[in-house]
Amino acid sequence: MTFSHSLMGAGLAILMATGSALAQDAAAPAAAAPAAQGRPEVKAVGDWVVRCFPIASPSPCDIYQELNDQRTQQRVLSFSIAYVPSLDRHGIQITVPLEVSIPRGLILETSAFKSGQMKYRMCDRNGCFVQMPIDNSAISSIAKSGADAKVRIFADSGKAYELKFSLKGFSAAHDSMVEQARAKAKSVPVAGAPTAPAAPAATP
Repeated sequence: MTFSHSLMGAGLAILMATGSALAQDAAAPAAAAPAAQGRPEVKAVGDWVVRCFPIASPSPCDIYQELNDQRTQQRVLSFSIAYVPSLDRHGIQITVPLEVSIPRGLILETSAFKSGQMKYRMCDRNGCFVQMPIDNSAISSIAKSGADAKVRIFADSGKAYELKFSLKGFSAAHDSMVEQARAKAKSVPVAGAPTAPAAPAATP
């Protein structure tokens, strides 16, 4: 299955700068590089994968972890964090199964960090997605946490479910991703983005 780079494209830079939603055509989870753009550079660090994609982007790299049901091999959770060097900001994408309570969102929790309600941006046949900026201080807190973390989701009935994932290697993976993002990031003009007004012509 092939997905677009929702967190690695120019759309993330706009999201960080303006707080607006990502463009619809960049909404799918960043799980693999489109064939036309080649395969990503991938490095495993603990239970995380550092990925850098061969694209001209202000945020070409992310760290990624995916959990699958051991019986069905269906994805039950994916977690991605990208970094935009030009803005010194992070973006997060969390994908969870369908049939969750959309109004209640989800909560991310570690031993040193607990988010507020993180609202879903959209759902499709692949699941429901949180896509949003996340403060650098939150990333620092997650990096200082223990070995495990969890995402709490809610059914329409109100029952809560916990999806646990590993933080083993998170700090080292994040630092590697940031270093590579700084080396590889490119400034990309975005169609429809506001441009600075032209300077007035000099008068004779």
